Order: sequence, then structure tokens, then C-alpha cells
Amino acid sequence: MSDPTEPQHDTEAIAECPHCQKPKPLCICDSVTPIDNHIALLILQHPQEQDRALGTARLTARHFDRAVVKVGLSWPSLSKALGRPVSDPSRWAVLYLGSAKVADLDTDREVVAIDRKGAIAPDQRGILADVEGVVLLDGTWSQAKALWWRNPWMLKCQRVILGPKRPSRYGELRREPRRDGLSTIEAAAMLLAALEKRPDIAETLEASFERMLARFREVQGTNPDLAPRPKPRPKRDFRRRKRG
Repeated sequence: MSDPTEPQHDTEAIAECPHCQKPKPLCICDSVTPIDNHIALLILQHPQEQDRALGTARLTARHFDRAVVKVGLSWPSLSKALGRPVSDPSRWAVLYLGSAKVADLDTDREVVAIDRKGAIAPDQRGILADVEGVVLLDGTWSQAKALWWRNPWMLKCQRVILGPKRPSRYGELRREPRRDGLSTIEAAAMLLAALEKRPDIAETLEASFERMLARFREVQGTNPDLAPRPKPRPKRDFRRRKRG
């Protein structure tokens, strides 16, 4: 039995927004500016990425007229993941950094199309101008890797990586394993703004992200239920195994 003298925190008791699925105190949906995007957006969220407080996948999708969020580990094809037929998956770009880094490549571009060996693909301008849709992988570094390897159809798409000039705005709230690691909303802002040649897309999404972070900082001190909880470490069995 739990100790009645200790404070009981129940995150499920906090009402959540039906759109962004964030706890109501953190919701900023009323300030979201809609964007008429020409390049479609598909966000694949790992099922264990459940950071309702600081996650940005659904908030990102809320901004775009053409955006889909799917939660799962694998889909048989891009069409199945998107929910509609796709005639040419090669005209879709998948953002997956993996071990590739723009800093290691001979380019000053912030959005770079790479081949299967991680080298710069030829005709960058032509490749990026031909993109009709973007796939973002939402999750931790290891979760994004799992999504990449469990969906081989992504190899039919054009892989792209980002080389942001500044680190994620998460700062100390949610540390990224690499300096070029960004939140989903920051990645969407940077990628779609570049592909559509519309700086207003980046400005709109970055402003929303700043509002979300400001709202989180505002309420986290008064409501500990909204703070992200560390994942419990698996227990290790130090008992010696019996030899057969």
C-alpha cells in the first residue's frame, strides 16, 4: 500500500487537449497559426515516445494543412503509413541522421541529401526541388534508429540530414546526444522552410516552440505532475548463473 502521507501524483487525472494531447495547462493550440504547406508531412512516432510535456510531434502536425501523425513501429509501405497511395516514394524525403553529420561533409548547406553510403548525393538542388513529401521520425535517438531499421521501404525514399547553425531550443530541459539533434518541431521548421523556400514556416513553428517551452517553465514549478519522469532502469540480476 502507498503511504498516505506522501503526495500522490496521477498524470492521468490531468485533462489533456484532444488535438495536441498535451495536459491542458501546457496546451498552446489556441495560438497555433495554420500553414498551407505544399510539401506533405508524415510524422512516425515511436510508441514509447510518450513525453506529453515536452514532445512536439502533434503540435507540429497541428500547424500544417497536410500532415499525418502515426504511432507504431513498422508499416509495410509508405502508402500504408500515410493512409493514401504514393506513386513514387523516391520523391519523399526521410530525415534520419544516424551516424551521418553535415559537419563531416564538404558543404555549407543546412539541408543535405545523402546517398546510402552517407556521401553527398549529386545534384542537390534538383533532388531537393523534386521532394513532394517529408517523413520525420519522432522519438529518442535509439527509437528513431529502430523506426529506420524496421521500415525498409524508407530506403526507397531520399534520405536527408540537417546541419543546424544552433543547438536545439530544448536546452537543459531535454538534452540531445548530438549538437545537430533537434526536436521534431524544429526539424520540421528547418526542413520544410528550406524545401518550400518559405522562411515564414520556420518563424511560425519556432515561435510556437518557444511558447510551449515558456508555458512549461511557467507551470512546472507549481505542478510536478507535468514534469517528465525519468524512465526506471531495468533491474540487473547479479546472481551467478548455474553452469550446465
